[in-house]
This record gives sequence, structure tokens and C-alpha cells, in this order.
Amino acid sequence: MATLPNPLPRLATDPSGRGLGLQLPPGRLIDTTYDGDWHEPLLWQSGKAAAPGTWKALGAPAARVGLLPVLLDVGGTQGGLENWQLMPERMSYPGDHDAEELLAEYWEGNAEDELAEEVEPFGPEWPGLAPAGRPTAAPDSRAASVADSLTDGARWFKVPRLALVPARRSADVPAAIGWTGPLNYENDVARLCAVLRSWEDRFGIRVVGLGFDLLVVSVAAPPATVAEAEAVAAEHFAFCPDNILQNGPDSLRGYAKELVGEPTWSFWWD
Repeated sequence: MATLPNPLPRLATDPSGRGLGLQLPPGRLIDTTYDGDWHEPLLWQSGKAAAPGTWKALGAPAARVGLLPVLLDVGGTQGGLENWQLMPERMSYPGDHDAEELLAEYWEGNAEDELAEEVEPFGPEWPGLAPAGRPTAAPDSRAASVADSLTDGARWFKVPRLALVPARRSADVPAAIGWTGPLNYENDVARLCAVLRSWEDRFGIRVVGLGFDLLVVSVAAPPATVAEAEAVAAEHFAFCPDNILQNGPDSLRGYAKELVGEPTWSFWWD
């Protein structure tokens, strides 16, 4: 996978990051993957749980040197990243894929005849991309707000730790670390990151949090009406059908109502 030069090796001898213009708390570099140690650090992870304000205080300056922030939940049943089965060697490059082609492929593979009621008002033919949303906040400000909401221990994340990842853009973070949360659905997470890139462009999303099989993104331009939300919900169904069929209201229409004005999207794969 094509990446920018990785600043993380410098933290091995300069753990505070002062040479990069940072002031990092104690943390550790992680290079452990499912297939053994990676040839360079995949990410830096803070040694203590993130608190409100951590994202803005550490993530914003780190982004200026090519390290993008993401919260990792290390308090789930799978524990820390050493148990997450990271597989960076299996990832392609998100920029090599077309988001609409991928969504059409996923849709046509999942919107089968027996799910006619679940995917109404659409049918088995891919309905096309949803139009871009209208911003209700600046993307990075919305990301900081959503990140803070994940640090209170009450919403999804039990033990959130801030991580810094060398990546070109926020949408690329899952593939950059070799995250395999959707492994039963998509083996090459870079393909899903191509969709996230499209959502960055159209809805101002940022990848804010990752659990073992959970992805949380902030949304700066969420759908404002039910009709807009239904078009977005179709993309969510293609991207992660479990959101609707196993972990939601069991219908695309019902799921869409929850997306109107919603600043946070989450995805879970069985």
C-alpha cells in the first residue's frame, strides 16, 4: 500500500515527539501483526485512556506532521491490538478502487429478492451514489466533538486510547494499520477505505474510532431529510449490511430515519 514517509520510527529515540514538534505522553509503538512483526511501526498508541480534549490536543498537531488520530477501544473482549489480527500486508491502496463500482458490487451481492422489504424503497439494482450533504460543522471540529463523546465510557468504547497513524487521509487509517474488523465481509479493507474516501468528499466524514470489529466516523454534512437519508442508507447497506440486518431496525427505511442530522455513523460486522 502506498504511503507517505513514516515519521513513527523517530519516536523510538524521541518518545515525546519533540523533534516533530509534538508533546506526546508516554505511549508505545506497535508493529505486531497477525503474521509477525511489521518492518516499521504501524502506529503510536497512548499509554493512558483518552479523555475529552485529548483528540484536539494531540491529534491536531500530529496531523500536521503526517500522523492522523484515531481512537482505539482496547477494553473489548478481544483486548489490545496484539489480539486484533492486523494484516497490513494484505491491504491494497484505497486510491486504486472506485467507490461507486465497489458499492454497486456490494449492493448487488446483498440486495437479493428475499430482502425486497428490507431494502425498500430500492430494489435489487444499485440505486447510485447519494448526493453530497450540506455541512453543519467543519469536518475536523465535528471529529473532535465525536471523539470526545467516545471518551465518556458510556457510548461504545470501554477503554479508548488515542493512536497516531501515518496515513494520507483519515479514510485510509483502517487500511494503513491493516485493520481486519470486516474480515468476514471484505478481506481487503482498502476497498472499504475507498468508500470512506468518497464519504470524506461528500459528507465530510473522519474515521474517529476503531474497535476489533467496530468502525465509528464523524459526519460534518449528514443527510437533512428522510429522502436524503434513504439514499445514504443504501450506501450503508452495501458497505455494511449487518448494520441493518443484524444490528439495526431490520429495514433500510427504518435505519434511514436514524441518519437524519446524525453526526456519528457506526458500523459493525458480524
